[in-house]
Amino acid sequence: LYFFLMLYPPRWVADPRARTAAAAGGSILLRREALERIGGVAAVKSEIIDDCALAAAVKKSGGKIWLGLTRASVSLRRYTRFREIRDLIARVAFTELRYSFFLLLGTLAGLFVVYLLPWVIFFAYPGEAWLLVDTTAALMAASFVGTVKFYGLSWVWALTLPAAALFYAYATCLSAVRYWLGRGGQWKGRAQAPQAP
Repeated sequence: LYFFLMLYPPRWVADPRARTAAAAGGSILLRREALERIGGVAAVKSEIIDDCALAAAVKKSGGKIWLGLTRASVSLRRYTRFREIRDLIARVAFTELRYSFFLLLGTLAGLFVVYLLPWVIFFAYPGEAWLLVDTTAALMAASFVGTVKFYGLSWVWALTLPAAALFYAYATCLSAVRYWLGRGGQWKGRAQAPQAP
């Protein structure tokens, strides 16, 4: 959720002047007129990330979209194992990067610099880097605490953001590797992404 909202900030999604559009496939409410205006479900039938493609089509056609969080709905599909969460990310991560090796490198570099490099510096230069790491850890935790509290967890879990970023980077790399092996966009045992040339 944290990384999804970084990719699709809800304010940008709702702003009719911004190109950012997103939806969460588990629960989408859509007016019939909006669906008809984009040509129906056929408009997104070949999309891997069909929920976000649907939102983009609706927004492009002049419709308004809103992306938000709720505790009123509960997912019937439970993700209780790391493997399931990894595969959830890996199914779409490289598609999100438009199958670009350079965007993959940029994403991994960004994750490393923002979430992991301060800790590498801390262990390499423990005396000199304490202020940098303390400040960075506090800012990271502050940015993550909203997500942690939304799920009813203790604020202490906010300190795990570097580990979450590492896991996200791993799943993103796996997404690229699966695509290059012709197994991209795996969903319910099927590879949906076009096969790498």
